[in-house]
Amino acid sequence: MKLRTRMGTSKIQALLFLFILTSCMETKKDETPWETLFDGKTFNGWSVKGGNAPYEIRNNSIVGKTIKNTPNTFLCSNKMYGDFILELDYKVDSTMNSGIQIRSNSLPHYLDGRVHGYQVEIDPSERAWSAGIYDESRRGWLNPLTDNQEAQKAFKQNEWNHYRIEAIGDTIKTWINQVPAAFLIDDKTASGFIGLQVHSIGEDKKEGTEIIWKNIRILTGELSKYSRKSPLTPIVTKNKLTIDEKKNGWQLLWDGETIAGWRGAKLDEFPEQGWEITQGELTVLSSGGEESTAGGDIVTKELFGDFELKVDFKITKGANSGIKYYVDTDLNKGPGSSIGLEYQILDDAVHPDAKLGNHDGSRTVASLYDLIMANPNKPMNPVGEWNSAHIVSKDNHVEHWLNGMKVLEYERKSEDYLKLVSESKYAKWPNFGEGNKGHILLQDHGDRVSFKNIKIKSIIKE
Repeated sequence: MKLRTRMGTSKIQALLFLFILTSCMETKKDETPWETLFDGKTFNGWSVKGGNAPYEIRNNSIVGKTIKNTPNTFLCSNKMYGDFILELDYKVDSTMNSGIQIRSNSLPHYLDGRVHGYQVEIDPSERAWSAGIYDESRRGWLNPLTDNQEAQKAFKQNEWNHYRIEAIGDTIKTWINQVPAAFLIDDKTASGFIGLQVHSIGEDKKEGTEIIWKNIRILTGELSKYSRKSPLTPIVTKNKLTIDEKKNGWQLLWDGETIAGWRGAKLDEFPEQGWEITQGELTVLSSGGEESTAGGDIVTKELFGDFELKVDFKITKGANSGIKYYVDTDLNKGPGSSIGLEYQILDDAVHPDAKLGNHDGSRTVASLYDLIMANPNKPMNPVGEWNSAHIVSKDNHVEHWLNGMKVLEYERKSEDYLKLVSESKYAKWPNFGEGNKGHILLQDHGDRVSFKNIKIKSIIKE
């Protein structure tokens, strides 16, 4: 009798152990309030942009196929997303390259509508940078996986892979198959669509190779509650050169922290007042809206000939400033020195200069100050938001760009140029703007304006 009792107890204990073990093995139910982006049956809420590669629906999944003679193709969400957490699964042919676009845009003024923005890479090649972050049709690689071997090894060839992508504020984090992959801090774009890329292929590639996506879901609320910590050290792009910029010969004109490389336009050293450096921004302080005597303009110590210059700038209401190039600080030591060609910075909606100038509109933002008006349909962001100025000067051909759009161009030293100068306030300066080299200048016009990401590339003549 006692033996049977002990045997009965043992069976009960065994059953209890199996029950506990089974319970522990069961997958915990995900109570995250996900929103499904793809219903598994239709392309409702999605549109194709870019090329002509075909997409179809098969087994509750989206299938994209490569074709020749077409640029990159993107199946894009019609809805725009700012901050979010995105998860999805994909399977890719081992010969393909692809990616997931996030915070991306297609704008008429930017490369004729080309899709551009952050891309979470899909890379089945030996390089294995899947879940790294690339800036499509813009800056190139931002966060490769060069030093992240664990993430490189996490990709599963010819199998389903899982991505988690968090875009919250200026921070983008990715995971591949639960392994932390990328950690980027960058504030270039705050919102855009999500896109599934079918990459273009060359003539030597086979048509019809496939990439398949499924289980596409997004979270846009309570992000702090569901966000995960990443053990990776973040890559910060502010006032830094990207990988491609380094390869292509760009250099930082301002390091984001010190006054190295700059001096007052009328001084041997940097002004002691009138400018401040805070949180990676170089800011000229307000002094009432007139050209300041407190701080004054600042110039690079180095001279530049043919060049490309990129500067991000942010204005305050009614502000006036400028970026000058081919500046000669020795033309006139009195008031009005630091003469050079000027990329105008202005609040066109408020500042009276927008209605002045030797030529109509030639003092509006991005114009060649007092000489040539910028395209009036230019894409200027509102007061308080960052804008990107881009100036190209090569063999006397000069272009002004604003936020990715070319807004004017001219031929320096040409007859048309000389005529414009002769009719302007610059006529009294001989050979105005004709120097082969000059300083780059940031103007103190008495209004608060901030600058960052100041980069230059000297163009070597072939």
